[in-house]
Amino acid sequence: MFTNNKIKSFLISYIWRPVSLLSFIIIMGAVIQLFSFFRTETVHSNIDGFEKNYAIYALEIPEKLEFAGEPVPMENFDVWESFDREILVNTYWQSQTLLFIKRASRYFPVIEPILEEYKIPDDFKYLALAESGMTNAISPAGAVGYWQFLRGTARDYGLEVNQEVDERYHLEKSTVAACRFLIESYTNYESWTMAAASYNAGRRGMDNQISIQKENNYYDLLLNEETQRYIFRILAIKTILENPAAYGFHVREKDMYPTIEWFEVPVDSTVNDFAGFAKEFNTNYKMLKYLNPWLRRPYLANQRGNTYYIRLPAENARIRSEYFE
Repeated sequence: MFTNNKIKSFLISYIWRPVSLLSFIIIMGAVIQLFSFFRTETVHSNIDGFEKNYAIYALEIPEKLEFAGEPVPMENFDVWESFDREILVNTYWQSQTLLFIKRASRYFPVIEPILEEYKIPDDFKYLALAESGMTNAISPAGAVGYWQFLRGTARDYGLEVNQEVDERYHLEKSTVAACRFLIESYTNYESWTMAAASYNAGRRGMDNQISIQKENNYYDLLLNEETQRYIFRILAIKTILENPAAYGFHVREKDMYPTIEWFEVPVDSTVNDFAGFAKEFNTNYKMLKYLNPWLRRPYLANQRGNTYYIRLPAENARIRSEYFE
């Protein structure tokens, strides 16, 4: 016989508990569904806001372009698309192009008068920027410096290259060497565009393709990919730097890299320790090397007794002008 207490216990154990568990499951499911609803709405809301605030645009392509005074045949679809590719790459690779703009402020004032002296069109300053980004870069092929000279070519055009001195790292001297190369190329091709292309491919490489294809116009030649893109990359960099704001680059004067004031000391003998040498002029080895990257060792044996001009920073040259303001 079951007592009342036993009946109650039975009902709780076999009927009420399962009902309670089922209710709990239903309630938790509703809570999870409600949470998921609000969470989904929030995510969708964020995505909508992101899509409204972020956009990538195709760029307006100039109808007319020139390189070194020579017209670019933009009416040709292949030429138009080649330029379009490079203007897109250099516009949307923002960090690199922004550095180009800043460095140009420091180095173009050095390059421009040398180009003018040698009667090289001013547009060739953008070639140096395309070659090295205005840094003393070293390519996988061993080309070195602002103008990316190979060792043999550098020596052919009057640069000293050895264990202690490498003038490929000297901005002014390497610019002069580049001018001499370009003058020879222009004399050969009677085209500044072809002269620029030969700077990348070499005159032998260009001459070989001219012979094979029976064409002597850069825009009509089929070349290796690097040289095929080369002039268009220069044109893209030129186009952006001539009007940065039109391509989304907003740079204030204080953002630009300023030129550095320095003075020179002639040296025609051995320098055993450039760190100690720098201390004598109230600077340090780091600053000496920054101004003289062509000195490749922390000493100079100078066995031939050549005269070198070592640059040293002027007083307060390392201090940003804004600091004084």
